[in-house]
Amino acid sequence: MKYCLFFLLICTKLSFAQNLQDYRISPVEFNKVKLTDKFWLPRVETNKEVTIPTSFARCENTGRLKNFEMAAKKSGKFCTAYVFDDTDIYKTIEGASYSLAVYPDAKLEGYIDSLIVVIANAQEPDGYLYTARTINPANPPSWSGKERWVNEGNMSHELYNSGHLIKSAVAHYQSTGKKNLLNIAIKNANLLVATFGPGKRSVAPGHEIVEMALVRLYQVTANESYLKLAKFFIDQRGKKQYDAKDKNPWKNGAYWQDQTAVINQDEAVGHAVRAMYLYSGMADVAALTGDKDYLNAIDKIWANMCGKKMYVNGGIGAVPDGERFGEDYELPNATAYNETCAAIGNVYWNQRMFLLHGDAKYIDLMEKVMYNALLSGVGLDGKTFFYTNAMQIFDGPHHKDAEPGRSGWFECSCCPTNMSRFLPSLPGYIYAQSKDQVYVNLFVASSTELKVNNQLVKITQQNNYPWEGNLNFGIDPQEASTFSLKLRLPGWAMNEAIPSDLYSYHQKGKAGFTIKVNGKNAKYQIEKGYITIQKLWKKGDKVEFVLPMEVKKVTANAKLKEDAGKIALQRGPIMFCAEAADNTVKISSIKVPGNTQFKYSFNSALLNGVAELSGNAVTTAADGNDVTVPFKLIPYYAWANRSKGEMSIWFPEL
Repeated sequence: MKYCLFFLLICTKLSFAQNLQDYRISPVEFNKVKLTDKFWLPRVETNKEVTIPTSFARCENTGRLKNFEMAAKKSGKFCTAYVFDDTDIYKTIEGASYSLAVYPDAKLEGYIDSLIVVIANAQEPDGYLYTARTINPANPPSWSGKERWVNEGNMSHELYNSGHLIKSAVAHYQSTGKKNLLNIAIKNANLLVATFGPGKRSVAPGHEIVEMALVRLYQVTANESYLKLAKFFIDQRGKKQYDAKDKNPWKNGAYWQDQTAVINQDEAVGHAVRAMYLYSGMADVAALTGDKDYLNAIDKIWANMCGKKMYVNGGIGAVPDGERFGEDYELPNATAYNETCAAIGNVYWNQRMFLLHGDAKYIDLMEKVMYNALLSGVGLDGKTFFYTNAMQIFDGPHHKDAEPGRSGWFECSCCPTNMSRFLPSLPGYIYAQSKDQVYVNLFVASSTELKVNNQLVKITQQNNYPWEGNLNFGIDPQEASTFSLKLRLPGWAMNEAIPSDLYSYHQKGKAGFTIKVNGKNAKYQIEKGYITIQKLWKKGDKVEFVLPMEVKKVTANAKLKEDAGKIALQRGPIMFCAEAADNTVKISSIKVPGNTQFKYSFNSALLNGVAELSGNAVTTAADGNDVTVPFKLIPYYAWANRSKGEMSIWFPEL
């Protein structure tokens, strides 16, 4: 019963728009998927039991909630550091709402309702909701600007706050059926519609996300003005006057993705989180309006990011100054930034690109990000975090925000609260459907039911992924039915390290895999990276899909000068690193002989159960001679959960 309400609401909200264009592929909603997975389910439960309560507590302890209370009284002084701190409460409510949809909790639901009362009291009569100004309109923080919206194109984050409010409200409504937060968001959105648009105020939002949010609100309410405003905001980019010849992105508009109209953009630029939210919003609007110019632009931008601006672990945003993308192939290890929020945004964007195109390469990239650059952002305890995700921690050059250890909270805590809302939504990335085509995108032990050819079909996954490649699927249609089952054939299983030439494996040629239906070799075709099996499916059908799990050496494109002569190590979707806790010599001194064979083992007693790679490496002794030493690596996502010390993903190869 707990899964039904959300799905009924989804069906109701979409009924008005049956004749409108939309994504040609639809994800199976997160609460229609029951997780049984040994890898992801404990993390979702830790998020529910630890991360969300901790996040709420820290929002209270740091004054974020107090800002709303003071705004209601229009008295006091804004008491936190950033004008967007309101969003930490919104994001945590969003994550808690997702969790409530699957794990009903009356106490948590009551607490959220009490927060919504505080938020409602802080909202101004016309719908404006921005505590940094409402507390003391005559003297708001400097980023806010002296009047509403005058600094929005720069750093006020007024529309950013609105975006997170709206997304939180939609999640809360769809999870609980309550409109108390949704009504606040609608009132705020209606103010935006009345304020911005043709013949009204124009602005390119300084920090994107309101575009994605307005699309979601449109899908829920059928109010087309929200979709039109989302497109209007996107189309304002590139209209502000900058010095185009100035290479400083803060002066030429590139930091805000505002250097030219979006349809003329062809590379990933500027603040990486802003960029991911913009490109996701463009995908949404392209899907719902059929805007081919948007689609053409984001196709080019994606190719640029994947081919020239992504770290081997899936991290993006190389430059600390501005948390932004650098130039093509500017991917330094010592000063890598790789914000956790950017990784989460990258998942959002790649999911949308898949829904537009139906190509497995987007899920390949999404998987790389999820298991590595994203998951490293939260500690195994659920209450310690990384804001940045380093490629190496050595003595020597590094940026001021490089983190050798995890923190419980940050003055700017966008990443912890972003993680709290992402993890409970993860089941919604596993399956998708387009008419009689059923996609299995992620190999996460789970079950779901969906309707194909007007027949209910139950799909069950059983596996021990990402540690083992034996994947088993149960296909149980209510009655015999013909449809296409599309299983993603991961690029890493076909010796493709990434869907570009930015990284590659030592191994050449195609790796082997096997696929059987009911114990017999299956007849299939490979289409856009999917093994497609079209047949008359009957109740009790079994599919066995075996992927080769080999330890692979990764090398970088020659244009990545800093990675020349080095290797990284990958097995399945997991990137590995070495850290001081497992090794007796400095990580920075290690070199790997070219003939080293790494042994794989699984250690259930280490870091909640992880794979280990072990072999021999070479280091230089005090007397100047090279000596052989044992060398151990763990999954990158698990580093810095024991102690501080050196760490690296890349290693010089002898």
